[in-house]
Amino acid sequence: MASASAFSATKFTQPFSLNGTTSRSREKHQSFFDPLRTAPSSSSFLGSTRKLRLSSASKSKLLANPNRRSAVVAVSDVVKEKKVKSTTNLLITKEEGLEVYEDMILGRSFEDMCAQMYYRGKMFGFVHLYNGQEAVSTGFIKLLKREDSVVSTYRDHVHALSKGVPARAVMSELFGKTTGCCRGQGGSMHMFSKEHNLIGGFAFIGEGIPVATGAAFSSKYRREVLKEADCDHVTLAFFGDGTCNNGQFFECLNMAALWKLPIVFVVENNLWAIGMSHVRATSDPEIWKKGPAFGMPGVHVDGMDVLKVREVAKEAIGRARRGEGPTLVECETYRFRGHSLADPDELRDPAEKARYAARDPITALKKYMIENSLASEAELKAIEKKIDEVVEEAVEFADESPHPSRSQLLENVFADPKGFGIGPDGRYRCEDPKFTEGTARV
Repeated sequence: MASASAFSATKFTQPFSLNGTTSRSREKHQSFFDPLRTAPSSSSFLGSTRKLRLSSASKSKLLANPNRRSAVVAVSDVVKEKKVKSTTNLLITKEEGLEVYEDMILGRSFEDMCAQMYYRGKMFGFVHLYNGQEAVSTGFIKLLKREDSVVSTYRDHVHALSKGVPARAVMSELFGKTTGCCRGQGGSMHMFSKEHNLIGGFAFIGEGIPVATGAAFSSKYRREVLKEADCDHVTLAFFGDGTCNNGQFFECLNMAALWKLPIVFVVENNLWAIGMSHVRATSDPEIWKKGPAFGMPGVHVDGMDVLKVREVAKEAIGRARRGEGPTLVECETYRFRGHSLADPDELRDPAEKARYAARDPITALKKYMIENSLASEAELKAIEKKIDEVVEEAVEFADESPHPSRSQLLENVFADPKGFGIGPDGRYRCEDPKFTEGTARV
């Protein structure tokens, strides 16, 4: 079909072979691998391992790695195979395409500016950029409702932007200013916005997954116990490949499947856990297969293709919203920078980095939209110019915003809103000018 021209999996180099056929059954609302299905169907479906055809390169990899038991699930061609009920056979409307493109450009431009500001001494600590992974954030989060929740990782700037947190609030937080979304106390790895239901970035891998599971349980409890009929809220839990060998991950998969919680576990598999190659760190690199082990659908998708991500995300979010339970989605993607801005990025093969750089998800979307007459070059350039202005304004706003007062240093530490409580004289200890003596000036 025409829509596959810019996004066909055959045009991209894949570290895992992704050739196969797929189809969808709308009648039963079941498009993923159902581990509880006992009778084989007449056609393959998302998550199916049937009819996989391994390339010679993939076969050699499997022989070289005896722990790798089977080919990865054949879902990367789902967009190519999908029969879209529209007169144009396009996977996205012009309005949707422009929104998706703008969000991806915002994420990329914002992160590029973060790198500049970091090296100019405007940001401190570790700053992890999202360049290259934009198709995952945009593909999932832009399909959510405002009431839906997102739980992120330490690489959380772009997730916050996609969920609607203003760029100036995110940049101010990175600058450590009071106008930041966490009043300057969270920093790069701890973005949070109650207004936008961004439940946080989390510095330690895996620690956000139980929080996301709790948020999903809250939605189910409100609907089924408190009888809030309109509470169909869904939670997205983002985490990386390095998290998928941690105990919290398995415990929460079990709980979510047991209680059929409205949650989607989104694995941003960028193939590297800091400097450790994913295929060296786990007994079975096919993360999606951990879903069926707990009785939930498991799906692998090309995370460098925003349209493919959107198709899988629609199904997974739809299942959760209909009360059909959780889904585990493995998005195979790649970060274009080092693990953090302190990482010289010397461990990854330059050829591997170049191969993925050639698959830039923003470039691919731009090509698709122009070739299918969804947008002109001028329209897309206008979006890029608009975003440049937004990011520049965010920097100016953050730079001019005030630093937090010293007393704020002790707030939100304990239940006492003032910090360390009341002294023997009956006054709040933080009001004593000598109390924070010797601490670094904020």
